[in-house]
Amino acid sequence: MEELEKLKYPIGHFKCPENITNDNILNWIEVLETLPKRLSDLVENFSDSQLNTPYREGGWTVRQVVHHMADSHHHSYTRFKWALTENRPLIKVYQEKEWSNLIDAKSAPIDLSLSYLTALHAKLVYLLKRLTPEDLENSYIHPDGNVNVSVAENIGKYAWHSNHHFAHIKTLADREGW
Repeated sequence: MEELEKLKYPIGHFKCPENITNDNILNWIEVLETLPKRLSDLVENFSDSQLNTPYREGGWTVRQVVHHMADSHHHSYTRFKWALTENRPLIKVYQEKEWSNLIDAKSAPIDLSLSYLTALHAKLVYLLKRLTPEDLENSYIHPDGNVNVSVAENIGKYAWHSNHHFAHIKTLADREGW
């Protein structure tokens, strides 16, 4: 069971600092800024067979993980915008497992999602680098438990999410000697 947990969460679970510092924000933004290139560099020479390999037994394939990252970060970008333009909006969750079972997630070329992540992260980073301390305090409500999530915390969550899924693919590549 411990090995399965390590495969599911190779970098551990997200832990938000109680007091989010400017250094936290800058480090998280750097992760978001560098993800598209790091991810592209990692998977650029993967064959279709490698792209269709699950990162763990019962897990998503590399292809599904890449497409999931684009889908998830698309939702996150929208959540940032809602939090910055509305008063604590209640967001809509999406069914990520079902999305990852759709035909595009299972078969589309990963270049579609890699290109999308490049553009999306460029816009996101541009926005995040220009937020005020007051903007960082804005928040949305996540319906799973009616949890309040600040813009600052969401930056950390998506930096973690970037590294989390990158580690799924990197760990698989290292294990397989790719």
